[in-house]
Amino acid sequence: MKDDSIYIDHIFNSINRIIDYISGKIRETFESDQLTQDAVVRQLEVIGEATNRVSKELRLKNPDIPWSDMAGMRDVLIHDYIDVDLGVVWKTASEDIPNLKALILRLQ
Repeated sequence: MKDDSIYIDHIFNSINRIIDYISGKIRETFESDQLTQDAVVRQLEVIGEATNRVSKELRLKNPDIPWSDMAGMRDVLIHDYIDVDLGVVWKTASEDIPNLKALILRLQ
């Protein structure tokens, strides 16, 4: 059985990077900053990919963590990369990611 702690660490590290990347920014600044957009999108992809590798047992033990949303965001970013909605990315990074940090921290 795979070691879920590796994937949880990847998720947690990506969360912290996203928080650092958008620190002090507002939506308008984010939407005009291609470098930050690319960095945030990449870390959201990492979160989603690591989520896909977390064991079913861990996901079932922690139903309050939005596992399917995390994996789904990765799928959208990878497969619909042309139509990525920066408003959704910003909302995810600025609102959902800080909340997710507290949930993931419990697993470390």
